[in-house]
Amino acid sequence: MRRLLWFRRDLRSEDNPLLCFGGEVLPIFIFDTNILQKLQKDDKRVSYIFHYVSKLKEELRLLGLDLKLLYGDPVAIIKELHALYSFDEVIASGDYDAYAKQRDLEVSHILHFRYLHDTYIFKHDAVLKDDGTPYYLFTPFYKKALQLLQNKNFKALHLASHTLIDEAYKGIFSFDGLRFRALAFRIESLGFIAVSLEFQTLQTKIEALKQKLQNYKEQRDFLDADATSHLSSELRFGVIGVRQLLRELLSHPHSEPFIRQLLFRDFYAYLLFHIPYLETKNYKYGFNGIEDIKKYQNFCEAKTGVPIIDAGVRELLSSGDMHNRVRMIVASFFTKDLLLPWQWGEAFFAKYLLDYDKASNVLSWQWSAGTGVDPQPYFRVFNPYLQSKKFDKEALYIKRHIPELQHIEPKYLHDEVSLFALNLADYPKSMVHHKEAAKIAVEIFKKKM
Repeated sequence: MRRLLWFRRDLRSEDNPLLCFGGEVLPIFIFDTNILQKLQKDDKRVSYIFHYVSKLKEELRLLGLDLKLLYGDPVAIIKELHALYSFDEVIASGDYDAYAKQRDLEVSHILHFRYLHDTYIFKHDAVLKDDGTPYYLFTPFYKKALQLLQNKNFKALHLASHTLIDEAYKGIFSFDGLRFRALAFRIESLGFIAVSLEFQTLQTKIEALKQKLQNYKEQRDFLDADATSHLSSELRFGVIGVRQLLRELLSHPHSEPFIRQLLFRDFYAYLLFHIPYLETKNYKYGFNGIEDIKKYQNFCEAKTGVPIIDAGVRELLSSGDMHNRVRMIVASFFTKDLLLPWQWGEAFFAKYLLDYDKASNVLSWQWSAGTGVDPQPYFRVFNPYLQSKKFDKEALYIKRHIPELQHIEPKYLHDEVSLFALNLADYPKSMVHHKEAAKIAVEIFKKKM
């Protein structure tokens, strides 16, 4: 059996189902030009991926394998590889967004495509109602998923015995002359600039998470507390497998609130699979926002005049990250106070988030806009000042990202009236009055019911 092992969102050798298939294999990772051409040259994700692809290449060499790094259109690459090697099948973990499904469909027309389940805890058809239809509400989905979780096998997988095709057929098959190119082992080969990132070992992060679990539920929303897992990017790119993480945490007495978040991640991918148009269109309400380039530019440049919003945008632009509570506050302000299309906000996050996941990002924005499957109606509007007062009482998060506000007492940063009364030379006044903006938003949504 000759197999093409296509690594994608599973950049690890440990507990990877892709390596459970033996025979003659060729492991590959494709830097997809359809995706890369849309990115900025200093995109942090490219450096992040390149770091872990390099690490994976080293790990596979210790197993007697190697990882071919390729650059181009995946469908064209696999078509030519198949013509060269006559593979029996290509194996890869499935993905649920529109581009990935179309790409994989085209590849499946070239040769047999074996989809693996690795990216999420459950397959898209594993958690269903008794009548076989999908859940559209999280709570019943969660209850059913918890039941199924009790009987799910998370034991570590065993590696199969492999023969690397390149070694077995040296001198017969070559990458020379192909219409795509095998990469020199440098990020500059992709046309990107290396960005300096900090990396901790997975075990260090896991052990730190275990220490946080007892207070995770109460603390995870507070911006001055280091209470989150810091594992979202590792899960996004499969640097750690969700099976491995569950093995580490299921027996922990305080793990349920964190596992709930993992199941939320599953639920959003599940919804995108079953309702694919959610990727771009509202599930409910006819209001699609008001396109206003000036408002959008001010938001993107962290010049809204609302401290918690601008702090969140600055964090995102500088680090590729944004605290999850701040993501919700920002998205609510964007869609309700500014009345901008949620699709614009989703695209902005997609451009900069290191942990960007199509399903989680789209469904989170639809949740904040009130246009998704969540039963909470259109009048859910976060007050950014009350939110910052509750979750950043001393304004430590705000001042960390907006140092020009260091001299302002926190109570003024959490109060719209007081903030409007200040005349700050180096920080703008708010673009909107929240109470008025929220009232307008509710009235507009009400008309579009």
